[in-house]
Amino acid sequence: MQERSFIWGHLGQRYRTVETLIDGVWIIVLLIAAVLLFSINLGGAPLRDWDEGTVAQIAREIVRSPADSLSWLYPKLGGVPYPHKPPLMHLLVAWAYQLGGINEWTTRLPGAILTACSVPLLYCIGREAFRQRWAAIYSALIYLTMLPVVRHGRLAMIDGAVVSFLMVMIWCLLRSRRDLRYCLGVGLAFGLICLTQGIYGVLLGAIAIVFLYWDTPRLLTCYYLWIAIFLGILPVLGWYAAQLWHYGHTFLQMAFINPAINKLGTGAAGNSRTSWYYLKEVLLYAWPWLLFLPHSLRLAWENRNLSWARLVLVWSSVYLAIIACMGSKILWYLFPIYPSLALALGVQLAETENLPLLSSYPRSWIAGLSILALAASAGSIFFSSGANPKTDLQVILAAVALTMTLAAIYAERGDGQFLKILFWGSYVSLLLLMKSNYWVWELSDAYPVKPVASMIVRANPAVKQIYTSFPYNRPSLDFYSDRTIIPASIGELQYYWRYNGQPYFLLNASAFKSIHLDSIKLIDEAEGWKLITKDTNRL
Repeated sequence: MQERSFIWGHLGQRYRTVETLIDGVWIIVLLIAAVLLFSINLGGAPLRDWDEGTVAQIAREIVRSPADSLSWLYPKLGGVPYPHKPPLMHLLVAWAYQLGGINEWTTRLPGAILTACSVPLLYCIGREAFRQRWAAIYSALIYLTMLPVVRHGRLAMIDGAVVSFLMVMIWCLLRSRRDLRYCLGVGLAFGLICLTQGIYGVLLGAIAIVFLYWDTPRLLTCYYLWIAIFLGILPVLGWYAAQLWHYGHTFLQMAFINPAINKLGTGAAGNSRTSWYYLKEVLLYAWPWLLFLPHSLRLAWENRNLSWARLVLVWSSVYLAIIACMGSKILWYLFPIYPSLALALGVQLAETENLPLLSSYPRSWIAGLSILALAASAGSIFFSSGANPKTDLQVILAAVALTMTLAAIYAERGDGQFLKILFWGSYVSLLLLMKSNYWVWELSDAYPVKPVASMIVRANPAVKQIYTSFPYNRPSLDFYSDRTIIPASIGELQYYWRYNGQPYFLLNASAFKSIHLDSIKLIDEAEGWKLITKDTNRL
């Protein structure tokens, strides 16, 4: 009897060793694939407005400031205090600047690497939640080949880092159900979320609390968990206390009241959208995996007595409810919901592995893949015609069309290899897109920033503030020009011209013709924009 127990124990140990080895191989493969996709041509496109330009400016000011200025603790934007969020992401970018210089590649590198790490992290979550390894593999591959994940993960924003820390928290949460030592990981990951996202990280912590309440309520009464959470948020509390001590009551206005009005109230200008905005964005960008989402969500609901289904339902529904209540509806707010959708999709697609050979798949899958193939083919033909064909877009869409066509053919035959074709084809298509400069398509929404900024740098005005007729602020222009470019109306520009000693204006052609200023000195022009100041010799 003892010999038999010894043999079974030895075999069980060998089995666990093999399983751990296989998991390690998959983690390495997924990490390499993710790092390649998230880092290729990372510095090829200029920085985008808003988050990218803001992060870059704050990180540059940290690097330029003397060590004793404590700029890493009290960050500034254009010389103005910026206590809206703890500067963890800005510090990472600043360290990248110190190692590789100030450029687009180093600006985006920390966020891209952190987001790339979230791919094997999702695999680890899947291994904890699912019995089948293929469900975890499919979840990670789906997440890796989602267009919004790759695009926003490559940008210099805090969202990719927040999602990675959120996944660490969820993974440790699942592990802590059988090993309380992982509660410490939950607390530390939650602290990192708050050091990146600020006090609004508490809203992401609500996902973990609701899941535990439904799935493992005993952990909510475990003092190990709450001690770990308290330890994790100690640095966050310290940072907020330092800001309050340094800025006084104005810090509360800047960090809490104004952002809360924008997020939960009417929203920031231009970002107040309908309640269906996020649904529309998922319907627009989540292809081809959106084809399988209705079946996946139904499967999760039918299995809501299982932990994985509870995690998917809580993660997606709680987070969607949170962002739906915000007045400001911005595309990248959706980022944290994609891992939960990938988990649901991974389970559904893993079920196809258990189907008999040449089984029939839902007609909606085949029809959807066929429609995507036709749309991509039409797009490839469209961009190959005209006087100035766009070869990059033509090749990218041709790759998408080939992928969807082959996947539709194999799915029609009932061959499960159509999933492998989808994964490989989607990955290659995304790789081609990221290799081009079309992956940051928002750059075409306004005039090119770098030529105009180069003009300002060449002129090197003596002032740090330049007024412009452009209707809104562009942080990327502030970064590249190393100036603060302030939007102003025609009336405001005329006022500044009259009462400022030596103002500098950045005007487009229409504003230049209609503003009617005296003693204008044209310094330079680029991309239809003119940099002017007063000609003191004519006054």
